[in-house]
Amino acid sequence: MLPRENGYMAEYRIALPLLPVSLARCEPHSYALPSGGTGGSPSLLPETGYRTMANVQLDNIRKVYDNGQVAVHGASFEVADGELMVLVGPSGCGKSTLLRMIAGLEEISGGELRIGARVVNDVAPKDRDIAMVFQSYALYPHMTVAENLAFGLKLRGESKEVIARRVAAAADTLGLTPMLDKLPRAMSGGQRQRVALGRALVREPAVFLLDEPLSNLDAKLRHSVRTEIAQLHRKLGTTMIYVTHDQVEAMTLGQRIVVLKDGLIQQIDTPMALYDRPANLFVAGFLGSPAMNVLHGQLIEEGGLQQLQLADGSRVPLYGAHVASQWLHRPIAIGVRPEHLQPSADGQGGFETTVEVIEPVGNEIFVNLSYGSQPLVMRVAPRTLPGLGERLRVAVRGEALHFFDAESGERLEARDSGLGTRDSELQ
Repeated sequence: MLPRENGYMAEYRIALPLLPVSLARCEPHSYALPSGGTGGSPSLLPETGYRTMANVQLDNIRKVYDNGQVAVHGASFEVADGELMVLVGPSGCGKSTLLRMIAGLEEISGGELRIGARVVNDVAPKDRDIAMVFQSYALYPHMTVAENLAFGLKLRGESKEVIARRVAAAADTLGLTPMLDKLPRAMSGGQRQRVALGRALVREPAVFLLDEPLSNLDAKLRHSVRTEIAQLHRKLGTTMIYVTHDQVEAMTLGQRIVVLKDGLIQQIDTPMALYDRPANLFVAGFLGSPAMNVLHGQLIEEGGLQQLQLADGSRVPLYGAHVASQWLHRPIAIGVRPEHLQPSADGQGGFETTVEVIEPVGNEIFVNLSYGSQPLVMRVAPRTLPGLGERLRVAVRGEALHFFDAESGERLEARDSGLGTRDSELQ
């Protein structure tokens, strides 16, 4: 048995070379060693020219704890072979629980999980041909980078030749070759996370699972490591499932994104489809920074022109769009992205707001406005900088409006009204 060292669990005790104590202690069974030896799965590493093929299918996957709490309600989707799928949502939405069920670290309460052609509900984690990377680097402080990369392979009984080849290939892929003799304490956070990725890579799994791997990094490192993960995925072409609460990570990394809330899937689509056509108010507000502006009111119509009447009696004419007449005199919400608000070109149209806060971020400026009690955010170029406290007339691009049922939050479809695409304005 190996001793504990600086808070890390002994490897031989539970066979969890990738897990820190805080995660390892949650599960008594072993994890992290895919089946097979030197004659196992095809290599993921670039110089071999071939890789393991695997998709992941979830069919009505549910998680219910003994106390009756439902963590995941019937999740169904497929991650295609070679796809990078991101699971995103706020804390407690079920994204990490879902990933842990795929890994085998959480028991599945119902539904069917397939990795490749196999149903793996009852397959031990070590036999699922997966590798998992966590936000904690879980590196052994007394081991060099090369030793950290090789450790899991040694436990698996791989030959020295196989270990040397895989460590060298992973180090080359991740830019770690000059650091192979370094100890973790001599490396930056981003470099340590690359070593953690390397330990997963040398095992040549069919599927990579990444659970908030960038959470411990500062903003600059998050950007650089995020770029490295995207490049690694393009280079390897292997299946990856990535969990994050950060919508920027989700939008920049994912080929498709699963948005979750309270254990329920809200929408699955490509990043730009989610941004341009959110299925409900939650998705509209969660994706995008700053969040979408939302105005609540009642839909009315005068002279063939639909308008949103706000609580204070002011109205937003809906030029360029028309919502089904069944929604007349019912509460709806309209949403508009900050970049689709703009100062009125002639200072006459639009609606009058007050500039409350100005947030310059370099090549653009976020202007926080108030319209009565309604806060709004507008994105502008630096040359259009308004003054604090200034009364500013703001126009809305009618074709950029999103419509939602105010009660259910679900998206409402609108058609071209035939009235042109004039800027909407409050009256």
